[in-house]
Amino acid sequence: MYKHLFSKLNSLLQKKVPATGIGLFRILYGLVTLQEIIFLGYFNHLIFDPIPYIDMEFPMVTFFLCLWGIIAGFIILAYRYQFAVISNYIFWIVFVNFTSMQRDFDGGFDLFMIGLGFFLLFMPGDSAFSIDNLRKKLSSPMTHYQHYQAANVSVLAYYVPIILCLGFLYFDSAIHKLFAEHWRNGLGSWLPATQPYYVSALDMSVFLNNELLEKTIGYTILVFQFTFMFLFWHRCCRVIYLLIGIGLHLGITLSLNIYPFGMGMLICYSLLVPFSWYRAIGRIFTYKQPVLTVFYDQFCPLCNRTVLILNHVDIFQAIEFKNAQEYAKDYSALAAITPETLLTDLYAVDAQQRVYAGLDTYIQIGMKMRYLMPISLLLSLPGIYQLAAQNYRRIAEGRRRLDPCDTQCLLPAQCPKASWYQQIFEQLGSQKPKSLSRKLTKILIAIVILQLNSTIHYGIVYRLHIDPHQNQWSDMLSKGSNALLALSQTFLGIAPHALYLHDHFAGYDRIIAITYTDQNGVEQWLPFVNEQGRLLAPNWGRVHSMWANIAVTPTINNVRLQKFLMKVTAFWGPNIGLDINKTVFHIKLKKIDAPSHWVYNQLQLNFAAPWSTIGTVTWNNNVINFDIPKDINSL
Repeated sequence: MYKHLFSKLNSLLQKKVPATGIGLFRILYGLVTLQEIIFLGYFNHLIFDPIPYIDMEFPMVTFFLCLWGIIAGFIILAYRYQFAVISNYIFWIVFVNFTSMQRDFDGGFDLFMIGLGFFLLFMPGDSAFSIDNLRKKLSSPMTHYQHYQAANVSVLAYYVPIILCLGFLYFDSAIHKLFAEHWRNGLGSWLPATQPYYVSALDMSVFLNNELLEKTIGYTILVFQFTFMFLFWHRCCRVIYLLIGIGLHLGITLSLNIYPFGMGMLICYSLLVPFSWYRAIGRIFTYKQPVLTVFYDQFCPLCNRTVLILNHVDIFQAIEFKNAQEYAKDYSALAAITPETLLTDLYAVDAQQRVYAGLDTYIQIGMKMRYLMPISLLLSLPGIYQLAAQNYRRIAEGRRRLDPCDTQCLLPAQCPKASWYQQIFEQLGSQKPKSLSRKLTKILIAIVILQLNSTIHYGIVYRLHIDPHQNQWSDMLSKGSNALLALSQTFLGIAPHALYLHDHFAGYDRIIAITYTDQNGVEQWLPFVNEQGRLLAPNWGRVHSMWANIAVTPTINNVRLQKFLMKVTAFWGPNIGLDINKTVFHIKLKKIDAPSHWVYNQLQLNFAAPWSTIGTVTWNNNVINFDIPKDINSL
């Protein structure tokens, strides 16, 4: 096995493919991280304060979230890429392991994002759509311009994250699903979508009420997850797994209110898109021929730098840049312009031989690049145009020119340091490819062992109720397994993926909501759980997890329930303008059903179930008082 894996890795290491998919993956990962940071900022007091707005234990959380948001922006732009991905990896580990995020507000995808963040440390994420690439170009004199083109990288940068982050996750999840009755009945996707706490605002009843369709989806998911890691890399199967996977996670994102989990999984499929598709998409959107020719002064450092930047962001290859000293004489449209005048501005000629100069050239560049069109339209507005033109003229007249004999001074800048991918896979890989392949083989085998440890520990030993302490040897193995689990979960995000199984829904027959009496004596629903029983936006993601997976469970624990009643009322009361010390909150309960067999219109039946008031919550001098039954499970 070792020799086969070594041989395979060595051949894949040498195979080069465009980095377009990895660049897109990096951007999507940064965007998902950024939206989660914004979510954490919005729910800062609910998640991190022991008592929202009353007992604030982490006053610096907002500051560190802002820092993390800046880092996420760096990742999106691939600016100082290696520093950004290292910092992001540390932020995920710290926030998940040293705050209440994992204990009470598990987002369902935190460990997955840690795992992806770990692999990003060694991926060539700055090889496409990257500011760092531009910084490299600016670090040396420019002698010619080329249209944007993604660098070629090892295909391992695509395959390894897919196998370890998706393949093993699916396989582990499928093993757990075999122990759940509703999954064995083909209703794994149906049951969560019939529970009011879990559904989004979209009404999916037309799909849920089709038994054949739901069972087809359920069994397809099982087959898909069991076979993914073995077949996805086959050319004939790749598109099938790509489309099923996108459909699966897009369905989760749209139909359930755990959208961060769906989006987090979806971003991985940018690595599974066939390379020919990226090339075909590029051919569709790029111009066959440049539609605008821009002339610049080749001995002006500012002009060179400007043109280099514009050329770098011209991803649709709309613009051709030429130095005026050599090529302007070839264009009859510029014949009326003297050479001295031509060098005072950035001139451009379009396909209709129309001539533009100065600010008008920049406006035309933005229009032809298409995605910069909003900026060009803004610059064209009366008032803004005149102001921009004045600033442009001031800069243009203050620029300096170099002696034509001294071209070594053009565009000096600091070259960014090589990323870990470049140091390991390009530099070391080109010098000692076999040595690198052997090291990679050992590392991947170690990661596979860590994943198998988690799968066997939770997916087999735990599910089969095997006692790990029945003798001295099994007890030692159990302790060693637990130690490995702690390390692999913390730093690699390896964890059991036993989501929404029978041990979650069995007995889940009651849900709880909160109302309050307003100043007019009218009972109103807190903007948290509505009269149907749905968790309202933005209380989705990790806030949903707090309420639906910890506060309200098949066996409701009063201590946990009271803790989160306190948090929710203390957070949402001030946010909707209530004085919580003068407001009476009512605790509502209604019976629902979570059957393991298909029932027609089950979601609407759960929506229509009546509510009953089982108690109240009041605050007095910022101290909470509960008047609720001691045993809610008996109601």
